[in-house]
Amino acid sequence: MTKARKMLKVTQVASAIRRPQDQAETLKGLGLRKLHQARLLEDTPSVRGMIEKVKHLVVCEIAE
Repeated sequence: MTKARKMLKVTQVASAIRRPQDQAETLKGLGLRKLHQARLLEDTPSVRGMIEKVKHLVVCEIAE
């Protein structure tokens, strides 16, 4: 049997306008380009670090 991967649903809830360039680039790295756009991402330390950097711009929840 294979081990099921944990997934996170990340939704952008605030604009990257008037934010530092590195935060805007982090949103792009997460695959978020528009408000209320959501992505399913694998729960890895690198993704968690990116979410932590822009936690004031996104909402994160565990995807089933």
